Amino acid sequence: MRRCRKCTEALVFLFALLFFLPVLFLMAGSVMGEDELLDCLGPILGQGDGYAKMALIPSFPTARSYVKVLLDTPEFFVMFWNSVKITAGILAGQMTFGTMAAWGLAKGSFPGRKQLLWVYIALMLMPFQVLMLPDYLVLKELRLLDSHWGLIWQGAFSAFPVFIMYRFFDGIPQEMMEAAELDGAGSFQVFWHIGLPLGRAGIFSAMVLGLLESWSMIEQPMTFLKTKSLWPLSILLPEIQRGTIGYAFAVSVLIFLPALLVFLAGQTYLEQGIEAMHR
Repeated sequence: MRRCRKCTEALVFLFALLFFLPVLFLMAGSVMGEDELLDCLGPILGQGDGYAKMALIPSFPTARSYVKVLLDTPEFFVMFWNSVKITAGILAGQMTFGTMAAWGLAKGSFPGRKQLLWVYIALMLMPFQVLMLPDYLVLKELRLLDSHWGLIWQGAFSAFPVFIMYRFFDGIPQEMMEAAELDGAGSFQVFWHIGLPLGRAGIFSAMVLGLLESWSMIEQPMTFLKTKSLWPLSILLPEIQRGTIGYAFAVSVLIFLPALLVFLAGQTYLEQGIEAMHR
């Protein structure tokens, strides 16, 4: 039994290492010189013969690519703050509207509540490509195209955070709510003093996932934004060609690091959210 457990742990570690290898390649490539990167990746870019290769340890590490991004690329910081504004707006909307919607679906007593929940689940399962045209037409009528408010509006009413928070709110004992109502608490007081504190793990889980999704979204800004100065950081990556390979690697690392830090900080809440979805 113990040997079987060790084999399982070794297999899991092997798969984890395989999934982590692209991250190691990314970080190694960001501190490689252009000539070394071209020597490794030239065949992929049509600038060499043979097969591409990638080293985990650079022969001559250099921070030139990071200097180019952080000191010679002003648009990087413009797009960085665009990403911050868009992500913060989406999270604020999900926190405001998503929590109340999830609470209503979990503890409300209005006709059609279960049917409305299935509608949320159906919307959650639909990819962006299916909803792209309806979203575009709605934002056009609201005159929110080519603005950050359009992206914030489209993301603030996402169905996925509502479903996660619903699972946590649904687990709150009904007896606790009835006791609070007997003590004179109104509906909003029950939501504020019982629902939000006891559903905190679900709210944080939904916020972490929402932040990761908003920070790295690509299709939405490419569809709804035309002005380049409004673009978020996630679509900064240029066309990879000679002289910009290291730049692309460095930008990718700088985009990846905030998401990684958020993931590590909210890992416990993410695990609780995944566990709640399988109940």
